[in-house]
Amino acid sequence: MAKYLITGTNRGIGLEFVKQVLAQGHDVVATCRNPENVPELRDLQQTNGALRVLPLDLASAESRQVLVDALNGDAIDVLINNAGIYGPRDANLGSLRESDWADVMLVDVIAPVLLTQALLPNLRKGSERRLAFLSSKMGSVSDNGSGGSYLYRTAKCALNQAIKSLSIDLQPEQFIVLSLHPGWVLTDMGGPNALIDSTTSVSGLLKVIDGARPVDSGHFFAYDGSPISW
Repeated sequence: MAKYLITGTNRGIGLEFVKQVLAQGHDVVATCRNPENVPELRDLQQTNGALRVLPLDLASAESRQVLVDALNGDAIDVLINNAGIYGPRDANLGSLRESDWADVMLVDVIAPVLLTQALLPNLRKGSERRLAFLSSKMGSVSDNGSGGSYLYRTAKCALNQAIKSLSIDLQPEQFIVLSLHPGWVLTDMGGPNALIDSTTSVSGLLKVIDGARPVDSGHFFAYDGSPISW
């Protein structure tokens, strides 16, 4: 049995991660901004003692520290950095705004890396030492054939670079660090035209996380295990 910490668990992919990891028999620390407003998490917590729910506003340094303090040095085996935002849908060339771009970069790049840094003492106590980051194929430079989506594309591209550096810096400690593309998923972010549901996406992502070997660290994979070009 391993202990997972998962961010952004109030809905969609994050909530599905919680459900599937619990079903596998693991312990889960689920985080989101306002867990009291997520009845699904409350119900799961009432019926499963392996679930602990803690508040986390990823964009807040104070909130990140409160989470670290609440863990009280407990070991974390697998960290799934799932939380992220897309930004305004109208952020097209000609209407780009500095504040919007800064918000997306903070939540999608800076905050998850700083959270990972803050949790390293917990992760070093774990036996798995697996770090999974939900990126996106939209962060692939070679895959960009349609332009647009400046905020989200640049944030996920920057996240991929940070993931690569983490994999190198943590390699001497036998960490496995992964960049993961969940597919185009039927969620609030993915929209109604998406191709797969969150159950399919998360099932595949967990297989990739669980099956990853040291040689896979620092690489970019889709939910079905196929490699993605940077």
